[in-house]
Amino acid sequence: MTTIPAYDPTLFQGAAWHYARYRPKYPPVLFDLLTQKFQLNGQGRLLDLGCGAGLIAIPLRDRFTEVIGLDPDPNMLQEAQRQAAAVGATNISWVQDTAENISLAVGKFRLVTIGRAFHWMQRELVVERIYNLLTNDGGLAILKTYEDPWNSDHPWKKTAISVVKRWLGEQRRTGQAGKGLWQPLEVSHEEILANSPFLRQAKYEVKYQQSWTIDTYLGYLYSTAFCLPSFLGENREKFEADLRESLLSVEPSGKFSEELPITVLAAWKQF
Repeated sequence: MTTIPAYDPTLFQGAAWHYARYRPKYPPVLFDLLTQKFQLNGQGRLLDLGCGAGLIAIPLRDRFTEVIGLDPDPNMLQEAQRQAAAVGATNISWVQDTAENISLAVGKFRLVTIGRAFHWMQRELVVERIYNLLTNDGGLAILKTYEDPWNSDHPWKKTAISVVKRWLGEQRRTGQAGKGLWQPLEVSHEEILANSPFLRQAKYEVKYQQSWTIDTYLGYLYSTAFCLPSFLGENREKFEADLRESLLSVEPSGKFSEELPITVLAAWKQF
C-alpha cells in the first residue's frame, strides 16, 4: 500500500493564480447530483477538504447554512477568498490546515467533499476522521476527475505532454521543489472507501464539455503539480513558444474540445 507523505508546501507553489482561473470548473450538473443524492436543502454545514481555490465550496455555498473550506496552501486560500468575495459569498470560512489534522473541535457536518485532492492525503486516516465529523444523516462525496493529460488518447494532449517532457524530463515531477517524482497510488479510492466504516456507498458519473485555447491550456498546465512555472525557470518563454507551435501543428485553429467525466464516490453514515 502506498503511504502518502506529509504535506509538501512546494507541491503547488506558484500554481494558485493559475488554478483559480484555468482548472476546469465543476459543472452545474454535478452540484445538482450532489443536491439530489444527499438531499441538500440549504441547511447544515459543508466541509470541503483540500478546497484549493474554492471550486466546490463556492458553488455549493447556497445549499448550506455554513461552509468551511480547508487547505494547507495559503496561496490557494487567498485565491479562494478573492473568488468568494467576487460573487458575494459570505457564509464560507477558509482554514489553513491539512485534512489529516481535522478534529471534532470543528463541529459536525451534513456533507464533506473532496475534489482533486484525495490522492495527496493519508486517505485511510482522513476517511476515518470524516466519518466521525458527520451528522447521523451525513455523507461524503469524493470527486474523481479525468482532465489529466498524462494518460490521454487525445493527439493534442499527447503533444502537450511531449512538450512538457522535452523541457522537464521524461519522468513526471511532483513536489519537493521540483525534485520529487510522481508515484501512482497502489490502492484505489474505491478500495479505501470500501474498507471504511461507511455503511452505504454508491458511485455516480456525470459528463461535461470542456473547451480550451492554447492560452487557457497553458494556464492549466501551470496549475498542475507536474508543470509549475518555477520548474521552467529562464526557459519559460521558450517552453511557451514550443507548446504553442506544437499544438498549432496538431490543430491550426488553436481551439480544442473534449468530453470529460466526473466520478462521484458517495458514502453515507447510515442507510
